[in-house]
Amino acid sequence: MQEYELKVLEQYDVNVKGTRKTRGAFFCDTEQGLFLLKEAGISEKRVPALYKMGEALKEAGYTGIDQILPNAEGNYISVSEDGGRYLLKHWYYGRECDIRRSRELSRAVKNLARLHLIMVMPMEEYIFQESHLKDIYESHNRELRKVRKFVRNRTVKGDFELQFLKEYESLYEWADAAVGELAASAYDELYSDSVANSHIVHGEYNYHNVLMLTDGIATTNFEKFRRNVQVEDLYYFLRKSMEKHGWNVHLCDCMLNAYSAIRPISDREMEYLKVRFIYPEKFWKITGSYYRSNKAWISVKNVEKFQTAVTQTEEKRKLLEEIFSFRL
Repeated sequence: MQEYELKVLEQYDVNVKGTRKTRGAFFCDTEQGLFLLKEAGISEKRVPALYKMGEALKEAGYTGIDQILPNAEGNYISVSEDGGRYLLKHWYYGRECDIRRSRELSRAVKNLARLHLIMVMPMEEYIFQESHLKDIYESHNRELRKVRKFVRNRTVKGDFELQFLKEYESLYEWADAAVGELAASAYDELYSDSVANSHIVHGEYNYHNVLMLTDGIATTNFEKFRRNVQVEDLYYFLRKSMEKHGWNVHLCDCMLNAYSAIRPISDREMEYLKVRFIYPEKFWKITGSYYRSNKAWISVKNVEKFQTAVTQTEEKRKLLEEIFSFRL
């Protein structure tokens, strides 16, 4: 640990016994327990609301969170001598959820369902809401058309550009279908109700942020919390998991059942999940990454990622047919 980071710890009423580096942060062993020191990836104005939400979760009986520790002056963010902004958070002796183990994935979605039941709370301080999905997808599709036009006009086309043009129409068909299904769904009502009733989402619920403990589960890194349709968290976790499991229909069905056993999934929410799965998100992300890159040299890895996006889109087809009764 750098000297200025050690000095940050002096701003807290904790007795540090040792520190060790982890991914983008530092574990701090103290007489008061284990803490994590990390750079604050959240605006100072939003931190009090994050702390307030953490306290509300604890009061509701969900104690396995990485609550922020205020420093000796009562501030949630501590500033180092070089101007760095840091949070000190309670942490746990455990390991990340193993995405290869279906039982742990089921435990993780049950944990998410319990969180969602609690995370319906009126909070006005700097809680922003997610944009309407129609606006998001229409923006994404404009970007896809823009990149196609750019690639078509390139005089010299490399492997990526040739692959992109070859697959574009079939992949864009999925994107267009998602917009059509969204328009025909009850999403407008679901979105309005979720925002009006202060349904809060974690914002980044993935296996890295779910810690398996000897006596339960801890959930970490709530910094991207916001008002939104809560099963957005479930979609994100399912998508990340399915990408690692070849879009296994049985596993996805088991995870949906595990979640709904704690918090039943409504018809409107199932429609929402269907739309989210239809949209070729990985295709859009890779396309955007290409457009922002140095196009004079596109790595072989990017070409492989694009092919993976094509393959996974086809793998999703069976899942959409069997679970959501959708056929393209």
